[in-house]
Parts: sequence; C-alpha cells; structure tokens
Amino acid sequence: MTHPPTLSGKKGLIVGLANDHSIAYGSAHATREQGAELVLSCLNEKAFRYVEPLAQALDSPLYACDVEKPGELEALVNHAVERMGRIDFVIHSIAWAPLEDLHGQVIDSSSTGFARAMEVSCHSFATLAKLCAPHMTEGGSMLTMSYLGADEAVPHYGLMGPVKAALESLVRYMAMELGPRGIRVHAVSPGPIMTRAASGIASFDELMENAIRKAPLGRLVTLDEISNLCAFLCSDASSGMTGQTIYVDAGCHAVA
Repeated sequence: MTHPPTLSGKKGLIVGLANDHSIAYGSAHATREQGAELVLSCLNEKAFRYVEPLAQALDSPLYACDVEKPGELEALVNHAVERMGRIDFVIHSIAWAPLEDLHGQVIDSSSTGFARAMEVSCHSFATLAKLCAPHMTEGGSMLTMSYLGADEAVPHYGLMGPVKAALESLVRYMAMELGPRGIRVHAVSPGPIMTRAASGIASFDELMENAIRKAPLGRLVTLDEISNLCAFLCSDASSGMTGQTIYVDAGCHAVA
C-alpha cells in the first residue's frame, strides 16, 4: 500500500519569507500541513513586522536574516539548531540584484552589481549548505529556486539569467559533494508567478503572457503547485532523486 508524502517528524529551515505570495511562504504552508516543524527567516526587521503574522499562523519562529551581513546566516542556522536539534530539509528562496543592473543589458552590468547578485542569489546557497550539513545527521534535502532564464535567454530577465545558470550548476556540484552524507540537492524551476522578487523584473506582465501562450497547459502555475513539489522533494518519497533542476511551469520548458 502506498501513502502520500509526509513530513511528520521532519524539521526544516526555510529562508526568504516575504509575503503570502512568496514561494518561501507557500513552501512553509505546504510542509507545515504535512507535519514538519519549521524555522523561518525574512530579510530584515522591516520585513519582520509584515510577515510575523504569517509565521505565527504557521506556529513557527521567524528570524531576520540578511545574507549580505556577516554573521546573520550563521546566527539563523544556530537558532534553527537550538530550536529543533537537527535539520532535515532546507529551502533557499532568495534572489536579488541591484535594479540598475537588473534592468539594463547584461553587457552593461557593473562588476559590483553582478557580484552582489551572485552572492545573494547563488553563493548564499552554498554557504547555507555548509552551515546546515553538519546538522543534517539523518540526511535530507536542500532546495533552491531557479527559472527557465538559466537555460535560455529570456527577454527582460537580464542579469539573473547568468546568476541562475550558476546556481543550477552549483546544485549539481553540491549534490555530488553531499550525496555521501545522504543529502539530496535540487533546483526547483517554477514558471513565472507574481512574487516580490519577480516584480523587480522589467516587463514582467509580458513575460507571464508569453509563458501562457507557450505552455502546453495554456496557463501559469499556482503557488500551491510549486509548494507541493517542494514538499515532495523534502519528503522521503523523493529519496532516490538528487542533482536535478525540476520544472513546474505548465510545460513551458519543453516547448521551443
């Protein structure tokens, strides 16, 4: 007899809560519904005031964590371990680039802006993995968020395309390095949905319209569909999978 994926008894750290439309929140809601114990983070104290009610509704502690500030990621992981004792899954759902670099041509991007986008959106996942892996004593899963623009040149996606391409490569190397510890690593690549991070992309409405026209399912995906995939990948039901970029985009990636 088969059973639906369950996260009962699992302990997870989810980074990047922004509002009730964010993938981090959707993932928190889905994993909490399946029985996981969670520790959550948001960007800073300003964001904390807005998202704390969401964390309270999920009965999960919330901490501010700006990955560009030395020591804050370390403090977050310490809080998670003190609270839960171990970590079974990690969901990294943060991305950022300076608007002046994001809205311009890639060839015009500043080295400083490129480096900051890479640090926040890509390298922070590696740092998070290094901090969490020693506390994943029973193995587990690490997820990050990508987009089709990592694999194809998508108009208006700009600087984030190369950054997400690096992130997907990072996932494969992390999967190879952490596999012997029983830790699985994936990039989830959703179709476009209106999140706070996406709102910074120029002509995002046009990007969503193009996705609907291209998708075999003829629509955008929902936050629930993305979150349910994340919950599955955090569960033991996905124990034979690692190192993949997994699309949940109504089939967009499969159509030229």
